[in-house]
Amino acid sequence: MNWKYVHRFLRFLLVVALIILTLIAFYYIWHLAFPFVIALFLAFLINPMVDLLERRGKIPRPLSVAIAILFLIGVLAAFIALLVNEIVQGIVYIANVLPGNFQEIVLFVENLFVSHVLPLYNQLEDLFKDLNKDQQTTVMDNIQSIGTTVTATVTNILQSLVEGIRSLILSLPTILTVLVFSMLATFFISKDWYKFINWVKKKVSTNVQKSIGTVYVDLRRALFGFLKAQLTLISMTAVIVLVGLLILRVDYAITIAIIIGFVDLLPYLGTGAIFVPWMIYSFLTGNYGLTIGLSILYGVVVIQRQVMEPKVLSSNIGLDPLATLIALFVGFQVLGFLGLIIGPVLLVVVKTLYQANVFKDTWRYIMG
Repeated sequence: MNWKYVHRFLRFLLVVALIILTLIAFYYIWHLAFPFVIALFLAFLINPMVDLLERRGKIPRPLSVAIAILFLIGVLAAFIALLVNEIVQGIVYIANVLPGNFQEIVLFVENLFVSHVLPLYNQLEDLFKDLNKDQQTTVMDNIQSIGTTVTATVTNILQSLVEGIRSLILSLPTILTVLVFSMLATFFISKDWYKFINWVKKKVSTNVQKSIGTVYVDLRRALFGFLKAQLTLISMTAVIVLVGLLILRVDYAITIAIIIGFVDLLPYLGTGAIFVPWMIYSFLTGNYGLTIGLSILYGVVVIQRQVMEPKVLSSNIGLDPLATLIALFVGFQVLGFLGLIIGPVLLVVVKTLYQANVFKDTWRYIMG
C-alpha cells in the first residue's frame, strides 16, 4: 500500500470535515451571535472615523467611539425621519386627491361595464344557452373551480399579509433588544479594536496573518465598492425617473424619483412596486397618456438596470464583467432576486481567497 496517497486522502478528508463543521457551527451559532457579528461589522465601519477623531482631534478613544456611534445613529435617524416625512406627505397628498379620482374610477368602471362587459355577458349567455346539458355542466364546474381558486388565493394573500404585520409587531421588542446589544458590543469592540487585532496576530502564524490581511483588504475594498455600485445604480435610476417625470409633468417629481431610487434596492419588488400600481391607476382613471409615458419610463429603467448592473458592479468591485454576469445569473436561478446580491458577494469572497493563496495553501497541505 502506498502510504503517501493514503495520507493525502486523509488530509483531504480532514479539510472537507473542517469546512463542513465550520458551516454547521456557523449555522447554529449565527442565531445566538448575529448581534455581535453586526457589532463587528459596525466597529469595522466606524473605525476610520474613530482613528481620525483620536489622532487628529486628540480625543480619547472611548469618547471617539461614542461620538462615531452617535453620528451613525444620527445619520440613520435622519434618514428614517426623512423617509417617514416623505411618506406622510405622500399619504396627505393621496388623501386630498383620492376622493375626486375615486369618483373618476367609479364612472370609468360604470362606462366600461355598460359599453363592454354587459354586451359581452349577453353574448356569452346566448352561447351558453346553445350548449347541451353536459357542456353547460362542464362550464359551470370550471367557473366554480376558478372562483374557488381565486377566493383561496386572495384569502392566502390576506392571511400572509396579516401574519406578516403581526410577526413584525411581535418582533419589535426582539429587534430593539438586538439593536441595544449590537450598539453596546460595537462600543467595546471598537474601543479595544487594536487590542483585538494584536491578540489575533499573536494566535496565528505569519503566513496566516498575510493571508488574513489580504482577505481583509480585498473584502473591505469589495464591500465599499459594492456599496458605491449600489449607490451609483440607484442614483442613475433616480435621475432617469426624475427626467421622465418632469417630461410627463408629474407633481412631486423629485420626491417620487428619490423614493423609486431607494425602492430599486428591494429584492422581489424593485421599481415595479411603484410603477405597476401607478400605471394601473392611471389606466383606470382614463389617463392613457400618462399610462403610456409611465410604461415607457418603466421599460427604460428596467433595461438600464439590467445593462448597467454587471458593468457598474465589475468596475467598482474589481471583477470581470463576464464573471459578474455569470454570478448574477446563477444567483438569480438558485436564490431568486436575493441571489442578485449574494451571487456577486460570493464571487468576491472566492476571488479574495484565491488572491490570498488560500486555495493554493490548502492544496499544498493536502499534497503534503
